[in-house]
Amino acid sequence: MSESAPAGLRVGDHAFFEGLDAQLLREAQRLASERHFNAGDWIVRDGDPATAFFLVFHGKVALEVATAEKPHLTIQTVGPGEVLGWSWLVPPYLWRLDARALKPTQTLALDAVAFRKVLGAHPAQGFEFLERLLPIVAQRLENTQIQLLDIHGL
Repeated sequence: MSESAPAGLRVGDHAFFEGLDAQLLREAQRLASERHFNAGDWIVRDGDPATAFFLVFHGKVALEVATAEKPHLTIQTVGPGEVLGWSWLVPPYLWRLDARALKPTQTLALDAVAFRKVLGAHPAQGFEFLERLLPIVAQRLENTQIQLLDIHGL
């Protein structure tokens, strides 16, 4: 993984942030850093501190959970225009899954602690942000349930 100052990628160019308040976009951009991952790199690991919210611009990421039967059970893949992470919003702020780059992946990572403060300081925009994120969380939980039921033959 490599990290650099945001030179080319912009929060406002990501589909997830399309149409959100300009002030929120500026503050999010200020908190963003480009991160690049090679195929096979771990982006996050289950149980580690959730310190970032990732906007995927290029590449493909496997979201994985470990079971006794399969140490790397893919519950979903995400790609350009999608996001990675909600654990940064929920105490104790620990990742609840593994994420691994399946091919070279380029992201913007928003500093989680600072971005939580931004969302709290702008309740209306924070609520709109959460309204966008909640369906993604629900979908990922449903995908996890389906995969686990399938693995156990239920």
